[in-house]
Amino acid sequence: SSGINAEYGGIRFQTVSCDFQKIFPMGKKLFIGLPGLATDVMTFANELKFHTNLYNLSENRELSPKTFLSMVSNFLYQRRFGPYFVEPVIAGLDPKTDEPFIASTDLIGCPMVTNDFVVAGTCLEQLYGMCETLYKPDMQPEELFECISQALLNAQDRDAYSGWGGVVYVIEPNKITKRELKARMD
Repeated sequence: SSGINAEYGGIRFQTVSCDFQKIFPMGKKLFIGLPGLATDVMTFANELKFHTNLYNLSENRELSPKTFLSMVSNFLYQRRFGPYFVEPVIAGLDPKTDEPFIASTDLIGCPMVTNDFVVAGTCLEQLYGMCETLYKPDMQPEELFECISQALLNAQDRDAYSGWGGVVYVIEPNKITKRELKARMD
């Protein structure tokens, strides 16, 4: 599952919008979160969607999260001297086995695959602390939603540049649940 801050701080951390899309579906059970510079977020998401659709058409199968991570990593590394200012977070289930997959990359495409959690964005340090405190293995979907929500909201409370709510997706084999969180508005 995936959660992300709803605020778009566009001009020297001045709030421009409260509904800027940062999580993009790339398949039936595959999502990418893109915290970063708004123009790069939109450009990179469109480029990824185009190449994901091209892969699905040419291979006649759905893209696996591991293959998608390689695609993201390669695109970012190709632009390493003039990078997109995004920190991708990939979350999904394998199309064949429904095995969960989470990973992230830095802005030049160095991948980090893990079994517990990944974080990115403005309140990175606060999110690490909250996730290390609240996360435990093998949580049920409702427990996982509560863990992500509490981590996101409490981390935002401790960071002046973050806030205004968030969006949490819980990806299950048979459904995807999207919930919006309300938070402080100061």
